[in-house]
Amino acid sequence: MSVLLNLAVALVAGLLMTRLVKHWHLPDVTAFLIAGVLIGPFVLGRLGGIIGFADYDEVAKYDVISQVAMGFIAFSIGSEFRLSQLKKTGKAAFVIGVVQSVIAVIMVDAALIAFHFLFPEIISLPAAITLGAIASATAPAATLMVVRQFKAKGELTDLLLPIVALDDAVGLVVFAVSFGIAKVMSSGEINVLSIVLEPIIEIVCSLLLGVLAGYVLTKLEKLFHSNTNRNSLATSFVIFTAALATISAKAGPVTVGFSPLLTCMMLGTVFCNICDFSDEIMMRSEKWSSPVLACFFVLSGAALRLEVFGNYMLIILGAVYILSRSAGKYFGAKYSAKLMKCSPNVIKYLGITLLPQAGVALGMCVTAQSLGKDGELIRNIILFSVLIYELVGPLMTKKALKAAGEIYEKPADKTARRKNA
Repeated sequence: MSVLLNLAVALVAGLLMTRLVKHWHLPDVTAFLIAGVLIGPFVLGRLGGIIGFADYDEVAKYDVISQVAMGFIAFSIGSEFRLSQLKKTGKAAFVIGVVQSVIAVIMVDAALIAFHFLFPEIISLPAAITLGAIASATAPAATLMVVRQFKAKGELTDLLLPIVALDDAVGLVVFAVSFGIAKVMSSGEINVLSIVLEPIIEIVCSLLLGVLAGYVLTKLEKLFHSNTNRNSLATSFVIFTAALATISAKAGPVTVGFSPLLTCMMLGTVFCNICDFSDEIMMRSEKWSSPVLACFFVLSGAALRLEVFGNYMLIILGAVYILSRSAGKYFGAKYSAKLMKCSPNVIKYLGITLLPQAGVALGMCVTAQSLGKDGELIRNIILFSVLIYELVGPLMTKKALKAAGEIYEKPADKTARRKNA
């Protein structure tokens, strides 16, 4: 009973918070996250679980919702990789996606390695290198939610979603290599095979599974003529594919596994390119998945750990990470967009829209836990940065898209007429 009750409270709290923050013109994502913090263990949860989440173990019970939500997010982003669209933006998206990710890694590495030499007792070299790799990841969920809510359209939006998706692939490779180096520095054991092969195997297997799932989904959709049944099939296939992507196996020293995000993204890409009626199904899927995404962000807010603010050195180190990553994302996007001769609005505002960071980075933190004490430090720094980025990032994304002319506010007289009606 309490599981269902807390889920209902989470959704209602998130929706009510959107009405409150509307007065400050904040996006819904920020409202959901704030609602999550309020009903989480650090605020209402302290009342002993009367309302909200009493502890983080209780929040963890809803991990399946987060996995489903990330599946739908990746599926929706995959639909942006239509061949007709890629002919216009594919080359620019690829170059910008890779360059800004790598530059963010380099700048964070440089800043944290310098911090290590100044304060070696605070952060080690393995931790600095691992945090640099995690900096490449961007949060597709927050970005997609802002684009959907405000129905953003234009050159910046067309580039933004493929770049955010590409970040995951680049991040996986960079993290696997950097983390492999960090483990060698910590333990002295060198395993070049796993460092080189694991990220390649994961990416290739994920793409192949996504292609197969997309092809099978398209064939099965043709057996149905009702849009309701077609939508139900697409929904179940996203969940099924996300579940398959969690499977992994050991092959000697190498772990063979999948990335749920990449797999579901490829599912959406293949489906939208070979299915004749995919547009209508995608529109219906977006409406169905909205409550799931709302719950996902409220639960993400509840999972944020505010105790990271209790250590001032951790705050300083977190600030260095946030500032260096933000600079890397912004300038990397700016100068690579210039190189690709994008419009002035893309050059000026693209980097701002790439700041949010959450799910993928937190997933990398789980892997980094094997570094022991360094792993704990990495987790705390990323939790601190996620708290800042997720609360501020969506608002900055909205402002950047609006400044670029890709979000249009409703005229005041039109809004007034709707209220009167």
